[in-house]
Amino acid sequence: MADMLVLGIESSCDETGLALYDTGRGLLAHAVHSQVDLHEAYGGVVPELASRDHIRRIVPLLRKVLAEAGTGLETIDAIAYTAGPGLAGALLVGAGFAESLALALKVPALPVHHLEGHLLSPLLSADPPRFPFVALLVSGGHTQLMRVAGVGQYALLGETLDDAAGEAFDKTAKLLGLGYPGGPQLARLAETGQAGRFSLPRPMLHSGDLNFSFSGLKTAVLMQARKRTPGDSGKADLCAEFQAAIVEVLSAKALAALKATGLKQLVVAGGVGANQALRAALDTGTQAAGARVSYPELELCTDNGAMIAFAGAQKL
Repeated sequence: MADMLVLGIESSCDETGLALYDTGRGLLAHAVHSQVDLHEAYGGVVPELASRDHIRRIVPLLRKVLAEAGTGLETIDAIAYTAGPGLAGALLVGAGFAESLALALKVPALPVHHLEGHLLSPLLSADPPRFPFVALLVSGGHTQLMRVAGVGQYALLGETLDDAAGEAFDKTAKLLGLGYPGGPQLARLAETGQAGRFSLPRPMLHSGDLNFSFSGLKTAVLMQARKRTPGDSGKADLCAEFQAAIVEVLSAKALAALKATGLKQLVVAGGVGANQALRAALDTGTQAAGARVSYPELELCTDNGAMIAFAGAQKL
């Protein structure tokens, strides 16, 4: 089969991402516009503002990736776009643009599940993992463990019963009065603190299955925060303990999934996969277990068009 050029469009939440992936030459160009500054004043994503900003950014970003790749619209063989899950209005912008452009260019339009994009994103790295592998998907909306036998061959091993890990990070940051986006702010503050000063639970660590639960951990942080006196410098220590609890549970369950499946390859994807404490714990744990762990490049951990273009190319 001849090489094909796939345009990927991601617009599920507060990042507009476009990319061009060539099945022979790899990733040619990708660009992401983050809406963090737009939503900061509201302390969270405002769906209507997100949708309008996607409309503003999508055409300039398309021109940017085409210029970076040194090509034109006429060379595109297919257009992949995020079809969900995500914010309905934001998804509609990407889907409407992709389907319309595909119709105009007379090329296929390929709807891609957002999580499949994240799941396959480590395959874009310089040293990609090989099938089969266990995947730990950790993002703002999802925490799941899956057995991946190949493209489109996914078996769910376990998932969160309530808050996702990234959601727990964001909600805890907000309750501690940290800025937006909360997760990265909490992780940065945790680096300056000392875990162990506060005692927080490790939810479902010994549940005997591969499921997760993080809502109770958030409540425990609230109770500890209420005990602190104003001006207490312990906020960094509380963040460090919270992060340590999340990391311990995620790494223990991921290693348990490897043992349960008999596989020796772990793949980590999603925004929380950029967390350095989690990476350090998984590096140590997999090495001790005689296994290998792979991550997407840091710039591909958060939502981006590259993972959507790649997933679309695999569908072809």
